Amino acid sequence: MDSRPIGIFDSGVGGLTVARAVMDKLPSEQILYVGDTANSPYGTKSIAQVRELALNVMDSLAKRDVKMLVIACNTASAAVLRDARERYEVNAGISVVEVIQPAARRAALTTKTGRIGVIGTEATVNSGAYLDALSVVPGIEVVQAAAPKFVEFAEAGITTGDEVLAAAREYLAPIKAAEVDTLVLGCTHYPLLSGAISYVMGDDVQLVSSSESAARDVYRRLVEEDKLRDPALGIPEPHFSVTGDEKKFAPLAQRFLGPRVGNISRLEVSQ
Repeated sequence: MDSRPIGIFDSGVGGLTVARAVMDKLPSEQILYVGDTANSPYGTKSIAQVRELALNVMDSLAKRDVKMLVIACNTASAAVLRDARERYEVNAGISVVEVIQPAARRAALTTKTGRIGVIGTEATVNSGAYLDALSVVPGIEVVQAAAPKFVEFAEAGITTGDEVLAAAREYLAPIKAAEVDTLVLGCTHYPLLSGAISYVMGDDVQLVSSSESAARDVYRRLVEEDKLRDPALGIPEPHFSVTGDEKKFAPLAQRFLGPRVGNISRLEVSQ
């Protein structure tokens, strides 16, 4: 047993879908969530910029004696995973879970035809991280498309309607043309739009959420490493921090987590 908290990091609010999935699967775990809202969005920044920002925030979580760091952002995962594993797992003994490898594994297990689609931010798509993750699986073909407006819709609470469907049809057109049978939602905002995405793709296409896949990996790693928190300690309150305006974060967070969002604090991160 290990009563230390799990640190979950995202560029803003999208990672709350990961936090929600972890809290559902592991209600006894203490969650420390940090959203780097002062520098959000990451999806339009260079890989070098994202790497620097992400490591700064994760350093702050590591100082709070977390037992695990969850990179709940596809863009940050693509930019910083190798550095994070060396910096925290190898050098500090802190387990690291991200969102790309778990989703890629789930997609590879799900597909029947070997044709997999991936949608994400421009930075995630341009990084080729999903192509790399799936390249080790024989017989897999990957088609990618950036879907930047989906983030705006999710944060505005717009999950259906003509504008959402029009964007979905535009972004998903090359994915549909490739006749994929599995689609990876390669951004943690996208599960909020899964209804529209599934409608456009059709019933024959299975959606794979990077948020749910990462939460499964969190569960697996904690069990394998004997780091589960003792359930006898009760269900703890999650802690949420942001690097930007906490008042702006609160209504957005409620769209992702509902009433489970409690007090939100401001976090100063050294540059």
